[in-house]
Amino acid sequence: MEYMPAMKKKYYKEVIPALKKEFGYKSVMQVPRLQKIVINQGIGEAVADKKLVDIGVGEITTIAGQKAVQTKSKKDISNFKLRKDMPIGVTVTLRRNGMYEFLERLIRVAMPRIRDFNGNKNKLDGHGNYTLGITEQIIFPEINLDKINKIQGLQISFVSSAQTDEEGLALLKAFGMPFKKNK
Repeated sequence: MEYMPAMKKKYYKEVIPALKKEFGYKSVMQVPRLQKIVINQGIGEAVADKKLVDIGVGEITTIAGQKAVQTKSKKDISNFKLRKDMPIGVTVTLRRNGMYEFLERLIRVAMPRIRDFNGNKNKLDGHGNYTLGITEQIIFPEINLDKINKIQGLQISFVSSAQTDEEGLALLKAFGMPFKKNK
């Protein structure tokens, strides 16, 4: 028997039947599913200090459990002392089992560690995708606080096959993503 993450099991056993009932889908293939999770960190100070990008790659790799890559600037911007192809950020795309494992760690371990947390905003992009902004990377238990030299924020994008925001929101809620009660 092949290994299956807990969130993937939850998707097949609980999420699919719940969404099928809620939206009246006739086929399992109509039920929206999570396609990928993209973790992105912009490091603007990297223009002055190139080592910050390497530190960012290490941190995001530790958080995601998969090797992160540097993102480079696309054009010159003289006001920011930015040249084309300078490293200015870090990104990693998670799919399949790694995506479900990260989702579980995020919902069950990292989010409860956020100070003064009362739910995420329930604003999606119009196509059923959701981006979550996190202000401190230290909410993840994989990060060693002694080795942090600067607190950085990051963005986590959940890309789903949902056609509407309503379906995408229902999918994330079914996984256990905590959203604010009021709009």
